[in-house]
Amino acid sequence: MTEVPAHITGTVWKIEKKVGDEVASGDVLIILESMKMEMPVEAPEAGKVKELRCKETDAVSEGQILVVLE
Repeated sequence: MTEVPAHITGTVWKIEKKVGDEVASGDVLIILESMKMEMPVEAPEAGKVKELRCKETDAVSEGQILVVLE
């Protein structure tokens, strides 16, 4: 199991994957918006999306777990 954290404080602008999706290393999982810039959150390794711990428009903090991969 791999937990994918937010690398910046911001707002969840768009969720690119849903629970059950297979992902490759480097795939964009979520796009965060911070200071009018879009920042992608990428999968650190291949796997399957097990859990989303945020929804679009959520405010998130740096280090907060957004996605769990298995």
